[in-house]
Amino acid sequence: MHATTKFAGFALGLAAVFGIALATGAVLGPEPAAPTAHDSNAHEDGPRPAEVLGGMMATDGGYTLRLDTALTTAAPNVPLRFRILGSDGAPLTRYQRNHDKDLHLIVVRRDMVAFQHVHPTLDGDGTWSVPLDLTRAGDYRVFADFSPEGGDNLTLGADLRVAGNYDPQPLPVAATTSTVGGYTVTLDGTVTPGQASKVILSVSRDGKPVTDLQPYLAAYGHLVALRTADLAYLHVHPDGHPGDGITPAGPGITFYVTAPSAGDYRLFLDFQHEGVVRTAEFTLTVGPGAAAAEPAATHDGAATPEPAHNGHGGATPAPAHGH
Repeated sequence: MHATTKFAGFALGLAAVFGIALATGAVLGPEPAAPTAHDSNAHEDGPRPAEVLGGMMATDGGYTLRLDTALTTAAPNVPLRFRILGSDGAPLTRYQRNHDKDLHLIVVRRDMVAFQHVHPTLDGDGTWSVPLDLTRAGDYRVFADFSPEGGDNLTLGADLRVAGNYDPQPLPVAATTSTVGGYTVTLDGTVTPGQASKVILSVSRDGKPVTDLQPYLAAYGHLVALRTADLAYLHVHPDGHPGDGITPAGPGITFYVTAPSAGDYRLFLDFQHEGVVRTAEFTLTVGPGAAAAEPAATHDGAATPEPAHNGHGGATPAPAHGH
């Protein structure tokens, strides 16, 4: 039986656009004040408002994402440390494993470049740590995707500022193909706001379909989607799973998508072949203006042999996952 996962839906009404108040080439300003448990993206403990998507708040469901630092300097191998705090202020130490990991960390600059999907190590005191590739200065959003033991899945978000010369990039045009590391990924399907839409992402190499994709994090592909207007986080998984007897190992990976609103989304597909995890990136326009897509988007993208997958392009092996 297929395990269909959908984008979370909600009513259109959140239109705040998070900008970066820096000119091209400007050096980022002084270190901001240390974030509190309830920052501008937080709300009081209790049920999450229906209109709010994952990653919009640092505090939700009684838990808070607390970064050890809100400011760092551009470098290729920056250690990031953080904790998930409970409502009593104590670090969370017991997690429910989800897709082979206790916690998934997504890091991306606010203009949708420098995407990283990494898996930190947890120490006995409840502190997570992981090296990040932060060679490109700018304002980043950090997403922690996890489930407390016995609790519901949560995605918390916090801001990280990387000082240095900032090189803002325009959003790539909507496209139905993306090329990464010699592979071409094709997106087939139309997404309608508020409706479940079937989308197939197909992988080929040298014009031939790839039919021997390898499981990565208990799936043949992982899709992260961010709404470009506000960086609302949507983490979906494909229909079916390896070993269920009905899900093929490529070339197509099927997702059922319910987009919460019209607008532009940035999609990041992780897939593994021949022991290497790669990330294909797309811009998807949902609703008005979605009819015409440009030719293939090509990027050098990321290729990292497993198990040293560390944010698609980082040369440093990710530390062993603790739990």
